[in-house]
Amino acid sequence: MAYPNIELYVDGHWRRASGTPIINPADESVLGTVPHATKADLDDALDAAVRGFNVWRKTAPNARAQIILKAAALIRSRVDEMATVMVLEQGKPLNQAKLEILRGCEIIEWDATEGMRMYGRVIPAGPSLQHTVYRQPIGPVAAFSPWNFPMSSPARKVAGALASGCSIILKASEETPAGALQLVCAFHDAGLPPGVLNLVFGDPAEISGYLVPHQAIRLITFTGSVPVGKHLAAMAGQHMKPAIMELGGHGPVIVCDDADPVATARASVVTKSRNAGQVCVAPTRFFVHEKNFEIFAKSFAEGAAKLKIGNGMDPSTQLGPLANSRRVNAMERLVSDAKDRGARVLAGGQRINNRGYFYPLTVLADVPDDALAMNEEPFGPLALVNPVRDLDEAIAKANALPFGLAAYAFTQSADNVQRISNDVETGNLTINHFVASTAETPFGGVKDSGYGREGGSEGLACYTVTKNVSHKFA
Repeated sequence: MAYPNIELYVDGHWRRASGTPIINPADESVLGTVPHATKADLDDALDAAVRGFNVWRKTAPNARAQIILKAAALIRSRVDEMATVMVLEQGKPLNQAKLEILRGCEIIEWDATEGMRMYGRVIPAGPSLQHTVYRQPIGPVAAFSPWNFPMSSPARKVAGALASGCSIILKASEETPAGALQLVCAFHDAGLPPGVLNLVFGDPAEISGYLVPHQAIRLITFTGSVPVGKHLAAMAGQHMKPAIMELGGHGPVIVCDDADPVATARASVVTKSRNAGQVCVAPTRFFVHEKNFEIFAKSFAEGAAKLKIGNGMDPSTQLGPLANSRRVNAMERLVSDAKDRGARVLAGGQRINNRGYFYPLTVLADVPDDALAMNEEPFGPLALVNPVRDLDEAIAKANALPFGLAAYAFTQSADNVQRISNDVETGNLTINHFVASTAETPFGGVKDSGYGREGGSEGLACYTVTKNVSHKFA
């Protein structure tokens, strides 16, 4: 399967530009070149987004939905081809790549149909007075998506914007650009009007520094690290632009004394190894009741050690390479620091091979609170397993960091569920399983993990403005 030629997409047309190499993380070979947009390209995209918005906002919601749904159907028909390309550029196992693409389709389809139900309301007033609340598309959107989910992360932003009647300029990752390109191809082939969706790549700081302040852009949506998110949020605030910030996390997992430690550990291995742990909602800090700690830790380590590590194109692979050399370096630094501070290595802990960015699922136990890994988002296959005396201690430790994106708990007690639901500071809480969000539910964080929501009716609302019309009859 050949890797596609990566191009910019502006005003309904593809265009080439010089750029930088795209690296296969499994063998470090060069797959192709990602083009970098010039200022002229960005100006063209901005002009196109304004024209596209004026067309798209006046398009009937049902007609918009039909085009969006056609794009989703095209993606479903191309899932095998798209998944293969995703493995080449990002490294995740082929079955995980297919699941990501299908999940992206579910998001697109749900947003398309929900966009037809973005109702306003009429507020009773008096015999000759009526208040009407309108929800209208906010305008052209500047969207920035990360490398870890090359298709589904851009899909969230594109689907939300288009279903709400907005146009969008998508700045996707330069390291994994094909997922976004294939997404845009589907919308192009589905008949989306020119200018409604534009795709650019390039230097992230230069592109954000140009798009965010531009008067044509009315909303910023970003998925990525906390430091970059804070920078973009400050820039957006300086120019009075609303923003959706889906930033980093450091997912706590509370394993209560009444949970099955072996079954919970097995589920933890599967979820923690997904996408090699390069997931913002990945379960990372496991706080296990001391009664079950040793059996949980042992089961977790045994499961981690059995994972088949290799090239994502191999159907038997369960854990692919990390996406880039930066993540390998980060794992080595965090593990070394934790070991120096007294943590026990129960599984993994060392890079595999010298070619390709392979690192095993690493389980550390008894990790002190001051270890770097307990405070920095690992964003890799690193699980930190610590005992706690009771639920109070578990909740306190879960809330100890400035992150608040996703949290998990395992218990059979209704009282525990109520306490955890009320007291854990997070935007997404999952109990007795590890699915942090679905297409129909709102997704986003609190504290340093961001604000605004993607998904659900709450997510679509972020792409609209509320207008009140008060009409006094003659």
